[in-house]
Amino acid sequence: MKSLYPAAVLLLFGLFTSCGEGEAAGTTDTEYDRPNILFAIADDASWKHFSAYGCDWVSTPAFDRVAAEGLLFNNAYVPNAKCSPSRSCILTGRNSWQLEEAVNHSPYFPEKFITYAEALDSSGYFVGATGKGWAPGEQGSLDGRPRELAGQKFDEYTLDPPAKFISKIDYARNFEDFLQKRPAGEPFCFWYGGTEPHRAYEYGAGLRLTDKNLSDIDEVPPFWPDVDSVRTDMLDYAYEIEYFDGHLGRMIEALEAAGELDNTIIVVTADNGMPFPRIKGQVYEYSNHLPLAIRWPKGIKKAGRRIEDFVNFIDLAPTFMEASGVDPASTGMQPMTGRSLFDIFGTEEEGTVTEERNYVLVGKERHDVGRPNDQGYPVRGIIQGDYLYLRNFHPDRWPVGNPETGYLNTDGSPTKSYLLNTRRAGGEQKWWQLNFGKRVAEELYNIANDPYCLNNLAEETAQADRKDQMLNDMTEKLIAQGDPRMTGNAEVLETYRYSGDPVRDFYNRFMAGEKMKTNWVNDTDFESEPLD
Repeated sequence: MKSLYPAAVLLLFGLFTSCGEGEAAGTTDTEYDRPNILFAIADDASWKHFSAYGCDWVSTPAFDRVAAEGLLFNNAYVPNAKCSPSRSCILTGRNSWQLEEAVNHSPYFPEKFITYAEALDSSGYFVGATGKGWAPGEQGSLDGRPRELAGQKFDEYTLDPPAKFISKIDYARNFEDFLQKRPAGEPFCFWYGGTEPHRAYEYGAGLRLTDKNLSDIDEVPPFWPDVDSVRTDMLDYAYEIEYFDGHLGRMIEALEAAGELDNTIIVVTADNGMPFPRIKGQVYEYSNHLPLAIRWPKGIKKAGRRIEDFVNFIDLAPTFMEASGVDPASTGMQPMTGRSLFDIFGTEEEGTVTEERNYVLVGKERHDVGRPNDQGYPVRGIIQGDYLYLRNFHPDRWPVGNPETGYLNTDGSPTKSYLLNTRRAGGEQKWWQLNFGKRVAEELYNIANDPYCLNNLAEETAQADRKDQMLNDMTEKLIAQGDPRMTGNAEVLETYRYSGDPVRDFYNRFMAGEKMKTNWVNDTDFESEPLD
């Protein structure tokens, strides 16, 4: 891929060991070449479901190796838990409410925001990607050339997948192809974007292709009924996480064979929580709390540590830019809000390393289709210590999309179908209300005691001071970041257009009888729903 910008002044990373900026960031005393970067991102996986976190019914040996030989982050959060805005935050180092159109799902990505992949491409790095990069939406062009926000695609090699709906892309083989095509002496930056465990799934694949049993699952989230169809759905999800992890393992082996492993920053995470009701696309603990492991022997002072600091997806881009020795401003990048992780890399401390990393901001605007006039469901929130505070700005709207259009911010699945059928066929309100019903304006949860966010403490007198303080802290930080939702310009967030069909003006077209393409839901999702 040709550079989008003139080459920046390149700094050998050893300079960071002597300059004041590097010392302030906590870098180590080791000199090394400009590091490679392998960024691996699963598509829809919650933090708890990687075996390094103690999950017994999902096996992720490659992720576990990265964690054991690097750092395992226990409190990593995405600011906006849906594919496009999540990936926008990763690539730019800015919160989604600072990204204009890219605040939304399936947007037009603004030309003004340069990604870290583009910046490194213009600064002497060989940059590529396989699988799902930034998507869905329109990436646009820059200087008359089509953009690849995560890097030039390497998708030539395919395979016969073990289960229906798993991608045919041979991610690991394409990474090997990328390594073979890398110009001699150039550091690389590669994006491995698995499409797993994104839906759809082959029902029962987790049982058919493994030795797992339904009873292996230690806990079904209490906002779903504990029935066989839900457990089967969860095992299918688990199998696809393991498939993603298998390709990561092959990539690590390729790096070892090439002698590049120890000077490669390997980051493994996911873009948002599992694609199940009340999780993906929402703003709860299991929506935004994600897995994160980072391995880099030449840059991390002490490996094998578990980190309790609150870290954010917007911290990744500044970390990569600092590691590369490239000044982001020289590449055209907008100022980043995130904070480089070098303070954590450069110490031997475990647990809480930096006291200032004691909160994360979360939120969303429009994640879905199916409301009148393409309305979103705007939320802002803050996580501090053991508590999550949420402000729902339009509680009159349906939080996961309107009933008549199928609750389109919840992917079609056996679990979704079961929940809806308990109401349609049996009149059961509990599961429907928890997963699809309207919400109140304010929510407050003790996520240490209530990780599934079922007991709203917002109206409890004993929590009034805490709620007010969290609201004030959140508001102050969002105003400082220029969030239009908090600075008197909220209407602009409702006017950004969807990119392309079938999403634009979905509600009016659907209600007028147009047959819409909705491959992410089931036909049964559109059955008549009572609106109470």
